[in-house]
Amino acid sequence: MKRLIPLAAALALSACSVGPEYRPAPIAPAAAGQFDAAKRPVFDQDDAPAVWWRLYNDPVLDALIQKAFAANTDIRVATANLRRARAVLREARGSRLPTTDTSASGQYRRFGGPSGASAAGQAGAGGGVFESETYSAGLDVDYEIDLFGRVGRLIAAARADAEALAAVRDTVRITVAAETARAYADACSSARQLAVARGSLDVQTRSFDLTERLYAAGRGTPLDTARARAQLETVRATLPTFVANRQEALYRLAVLTGDAPSQIAPEAAACIAPPLLSRPLPVGDGAELIKRRPDIREADRRLAAEIARIGVATADLYPRISIGASVSTSALSLGGLGKSPSIAFGIGPLLSWSFPNFAVVRARIAQAQASAEGALATFDDTLLNALQETETALADYAGERDRNAALLNARDLNREAVRIVRLRYGAGATSFIDVLDAERSLSNADASLAESDALLTTRQIAVFKALGGGWEGLPEPVAPPKLK
Repeated sequence: MKRLIPLAAALALSACSVGPEYRPAPIAPAAAGQFDAAKRPVFDQDDAPAVWWRLYNDPVLDALIQKAFAANTDIRVATANLRRARAVLREARGSRLPTTDTSASGQYRRFGGPSGASAAGQAGAGGGVFESETYSAGLDVDYEIDLFGRVGRLIAAARADAEALAAVRDTVRITVAAETARAYADACSSARQLAVARGSLDVQTRSFDLTERLYAAGRGTPLDTARARAQLETVRATLPTFVANRQEALYRLAVLTGDAPSQIAPEAAACIAPPLLSRPLPVGDGAELIKRRPDIREADRRLAAEIARIGVATADLYPRISIGASVSTSALSLGGLGKSPSIAFGIGPLLSWSFPNFAVVRARIAQAQASAEGALATFDDTLLNALQETETALADYAGERDRNAALLNARDLNREAVRIVRLRYGAGATSFIDVLDAERSLSNADASLAESDALLTTRQIAVFKALGGGWEGLPEPVAPPKLK
């Protein structure tokens, strides 16, 4: 025993890890630079804020997103998956500790009887009954010396898996924040478009009434009346769409915040205009994006886990050494357990090795290497897709800003045209039908601008979602009550 203890200590001190070491995947300098689409004045090179929705300065939106973070079912699922991964990590860390096995038994035996050769043989010539009791107890301890880093690699893989699932939960949080903001904006935008459509309906109703009066007075034609009626019904047909869109957005918002669809938040239902930023959007650069986006972090952690599993598989090429110790006692009575003559103990190393069948081990190593190569390709794909998604979102927003500015200018020009034609009508220089035509053009311009405002808010939210903010600094969710 005195020789075994120094041997175990020497083996532990000489332990090493086999297999490749994890290194972050290389990133091209171009990926970390300024975004190509962010060179427009509608963007700011400052880093995007973590809680980007507060830029809208809308307390209702703030409250809805906080409620979604607390009650959204997708976040609850992601959080449960993360808790499971952390429990797996604790299990892997337990491999560093010795394993113990205890046993205890008691046995009663009875031999002999009035007849039977075996009974007579064991009970003696007298043929009587023989009874006995046997008791035993034991303790076995086994500790694996991580000579080639197998256990350490298992722990590293489990840790990377847990970190990957933490990134998955952060991705879900980003999605929930963006979708909650989008649902709220859609409800507000539909309310705004509905109001504009009702105003246009009022203009078309007056135009149709005037056309009918002119026809009754002999100054119009059936074609004029039919056209006016068709325009009126066309505008009327848009109203149910906006009403349905608003209800759909409110239902979606309720579910995102953990409520039944019928539990519509009254504050959200009262919104009549979408939240809209007129200031330049802070977007940062590619380097900040790479650090911020959790899907890139998830891909990196998946790569680290697969590289660690190469080490786990490689360690099977070498012997696995454990130090085992056992102590046991047995006696014919309970009182005899633990007495010196009944105690036996043993200690010594245990070596297990798959030698010479290395073909299976090398096949497992090849599998692990292929998985790592796939994880590296996934990381590169995730990074490129993140950059492409961001560039596309920036370009879409910049394009919609230009369109919105043109529509705003057109609306203002139509408004000026209505003012002029009303003055001319008041002076008797034009007919009322010209006034209605100008008002109809203004209504159409208002409708186009309202549609663009809605799309502009959607584009803004898409930019913030692509930039990956919204998960930082959130508290750890409270663990739900245990299932019984």
